Amino acid sequence: MNFLTNEKLTIVGAAGMIGSNMAQTAAMMHLTSDICLYDPFAKGLEGVYEEMRHCGFDGINFSFTTDIKEAFTDTKYMISSGGAPRKEGMTREDLLKGNAEIAAQLGKDIKAYCPDLKHLTIIFNPADITGLVALIHSGLKPTQVTTLAGLDSTRLQSELAKHFGLKQSEVTNTRTYGGHGEQMAVFASTAKVNGQPLLDLIGTSKLTDEDWAELKQRVTKGGANIIKLRGRSSFQSPAYVSVEMIRAAMGGDAFRWPAGCYVHSQGFDHIMMAMETSITKKGVAYAEVKGTDSEIAELKESYAHLCDLRDQVIAMGVIPAISQWSSINPNL
Repeated sequence: MNFLTNEKLTIVGAAGMIGSNMAQTAAMMHLTSDICLYDPFAKGLEGVYEEMRHCGFDGINFSFTTDIKEAFTDTKYMISSGGAPRKEGMTREDLLKGNAEIAAQLGKDIKAYCPDLKHLTIIFNPADITGLVALIHSGLKPTQVTTLAGLDSTRLQSELAKHFGLKQSEVTNTRTYGGHGEQMAVFASTAKVNGQPLLDLIGTSKLTDEDWAELKQRVTKGGANIIKLRGRSSFQSPAYVSVEMIRAAMGGDAFRWPAGCYVHSQGFDHIMMAMETSITKKGVAYAEVKGTDSEIAELKESYAHLCDLRDQVIAMGVIPAISQWSSINPNL
């Protein structure tokens, strides 16, 4: 069996629905022969381990542990869904304090037990902030940490395809940037519908301005809708998209969507947010986001919202003032 690597991948929060789906997806993609499952919930964790064994995957050594040192030692790749999930009526931001504290401890544990980690992907909400907090405390380079934001772009693709009655693959280059939250910036200028620019369709009988506004709302509230429909926070889509991200970091297929990354240019600084990114073995890199004046204005509003959340976390004492970040992480 050929794998992208034989290096250790640790899945944090593996007893949960997202974590267990990540484990199965990583195995099905043949990412690595060494998958470690970590969660403090021992009984559920062992259950996931048993299920993975019952799948009968060839060549994969699954291990599981509730011991953080054992889980993290020698780990080279990590995906963490190890925060509290959203419940109905909650926004991602409602999880801010508790999950920011979890992210801070995660970062400290990475620094203590696997400082040679090659790539970390954070997917627990609010992912932009938890990713930033983990980056600060981990000592990793900004290129080594990504957050789940691509899910918003897949939701935009899905909504447009449903509206026009097309295969999802016939709607291309859908993009959302900024925060992974209801303040995200939904771009129209990048997308094409069956080869036709989306901007040429908005405001016509095929997609009225009102229809477009409603469609954007469905995109920004896509996660909340899953909670209403399924009675729980989404788990299959974040699991799949996040494993696609770590696959790219291992040198596999390119990641097709914007990822959250640490940004320090173009008027955006000291924040993690979705940009036009590429993820390779060398890490994540981002390019300038281009769009209409109104889209760039939306992106700036999203950035301002994230800065407010960041400053709340600073006020909580979870991370220090920006001027002191480099004392914790010299790479910042």
